[in-house]
Amino acid sequence: MSTATETTTRERVRVYATGSCEGFDKLRESLASHPEIELVGASTNVADGAAALAGGHLDAILHATRAASLPADELAAIREHTRAPILMLASGGSSGLLEQALDADVADVLLLPQLVENIVFAIRKSTHTTRRHHDAGGGRHGKIVTVFSPKGGTGKTVTATNLAAACAKFEGRKTLLLDLDLQFGDAAIMLGIEPEKTIYDLVVAPGELDAEKLAGYTTKHACGLEVLPAPLRPEDAELVTEAKLGRLLEVAREAFDVIVVDTSPFFHGPMLATLDRTDELLLLCSLDVPTLKNLRLALQTLDLLSFPKQRVRIVLNRSNSKVGMKPNEVEGALGMKVRFEVPSDRAVPLSVNRGNPVVLSEESADVSKAIKAMAKELFPVIKEEGKKRRLLPTLARS
Repeated sequence: MSTATETTTRERVRVYATGSCEGFDKLRESLASHPEIELVGASTNVADGAAALAGGHLDAILHATRAASLPADELAAIREHTRAPILMLASGGSSGLLEQALDADVADVLLLPQLVENIVFAIRKSTHTTRRHHDAGGGRHGKIVTVFSPKGGTGKTVTATNLAAACAKFEGRKTLLLDLDLQFGDAAIMLGIEPEKTIYDLVVAPGELDAEKLAGYTTKHACGLEVLPAPLRPEDAELVTEAKLGRLLEVAREAFDVIVVDTSPFFHGPMLATLDRTDELLLLCSLDVPTLKNLRLALQTLDLLSFPKQRVRIVLNRSNSKVGMKPNEVEGALGMKVRFEVPSDRAVPLSVNRGNPVVLSEESADVSKAIKAMAKELFPVIKEEGKKRRLLPTLARS
């Protein structure tokens, strides 16, 4: 295969640039036109780029500095928004800066001027190193699937709870359902469980968060699914900060094969922090004009946040409803294909009122078959030669 062909088939690295130093402007211009780099945006300080850092689903951060020593405050500010590897750039040699960076959360330090190919190589090396570290640090790197709709009443929580239950029971995955509708989450009710602890209890607990600590705050459903419910009181939602949520999602990746995230219908801080780590975004739609209008606005917002469009999946809920609109009209209005269709079924409201997901209570129902097919497609089984089926997490970033 030729080098040109490799470049076109290789997934581009999503990079955000912050800070300033001599030669950094010229480097940004070169990176913006490089075929292996997608320069998502740039800002002279971290505060101006906060939204992009939190919601940009980034692979690497380039941070330029004029300081002679490590800019610890600036690095800490970046870490509040993203866990992507940071590469520091400086325009002058400083042994102090280099030595301090070795002990800090910095992937590499590069002194300008440099050939742009050297910078690109360093960026790719940092992303590969980060992925190897995740793989070696416990054998798991779970896939985060976020279920979102900008309008209430579309069946978001029903979809999230049933998809998570299907992954746990029928796909054999170690699955976590995370309820991030922080003020009015209903995931626990729909699963018929009464949790003793919630995400609020986890984030206010003292000490460092790790997989063992996380396990002490989840509630296990009979199907094998583990649930971390929303706070019991709406006022407790504000204590679930983006920084704490980001750390929670990273720990969950190491402990679970699948993390299904239910959300509120808003692009607020927790949603942006979740988007930054989302591998698959399921956008729920229904056959009505108000929902279509809101979904188009949501797609525009995702574009402004530089969220990769290839990770967005349109889910048409109640797809068989006779309301004067057809699925192809939805596709025309959104400019995207409908990836999954989930039919309407009277078994769904019955299952909600009974606190038992329909995929468990009515396995043969059409709606259950649709959700189980969705789970199978999102988390395909990899077969190993000479062995029985082995379930492995699928990585969208691989």
